[in-house]
Amino acid sequence: MTSPTLRIRSAIATTAAVFAGGVVLATTLWRRDLEQQKAILNETLPVHSAWWRDHAKQSGELLYVAIGDSAAQGIGASSPSKSYVGVLADHVRLATGQTVRVVNLSVSGATVALAVRDQLPRFARLEADLVTVAIGANDIAAWNPAAFEAGIRTVFAALPPHALVADLPCFHLPHNEVKVAAANEIIRRIADEHELTVVPLHATTKRAGFRSILTHVARDLFHPNDRGYRSWAEAFLPAISADVAHRFSAVNQVSEDAD
Repeated sequence: MTSPTLRIRSAIATTAAVFAGGVVLATTLWRRDLEQQKAILNETLPVHSAWWRDHAKQSGELLYVAIGDSAAQGIGASSPSKSYVGVLADHVRLATGQTVRVVNLSVSGATVALAVRDQLPRFARLEADLVTVAIGANDIAAWNPAAFEAGIRTVFAALPPHALVADLPCFHLPHNEVKVAAANEIIRRIADEHELTVVPLHATTKRAGFRSILTHVARDLFHPNDRGYRSWAEAFLPAISADVAHRFSAVNQVSEDAD
């Protein structure tokens, strides 16, 4: 006959096994859903790229050129126009009253080295009125400080004085944030050497807090969603508003005086 103590231990063991099995099942299902969401977003890569290529053909009084990665493409947003590049272009149109042509040179998955190889040659052929650069987040996975600094030096040396360069966004997880801090020190130091304005993307995204993973991030848990991209745009807005007011309001005033 089984003793009460053995029966209690058996019941506890059974309950623990059921709970552990439930955790394993839930984790498996969560991972499966996450992989499905990643696959869904991967299918949007050519869609977003084609959308930006088509829009680059539209004429505009001002030329805005973006250098970057999938964030500039707007992966994770409900549409490419909801990326921070699209939001900033709309802001410039409203602030200046002029049409804006957007040439988005960004490539999903781009590292700094790939931006040097693929985006800078195309950038050199353009005379941009507005330039934003947000590159380097994909370098964190295989972090190489020396290679990162060499690439950033090459990118920044190719930019006009009015270009706005963003530091890396907040990754929130401590092991990534150590590398992000090193990358951002490099970005700020080299930007200072070239007298470029650094947009505080890290500070802006950090203020949203760890909970922003639930509110500002797409379902792949990596790319921003619409709300997240608005936060990215907010990081750029003070600098781009000041730049537009300084350079293009003066142009408008001269035109009005001439009339």
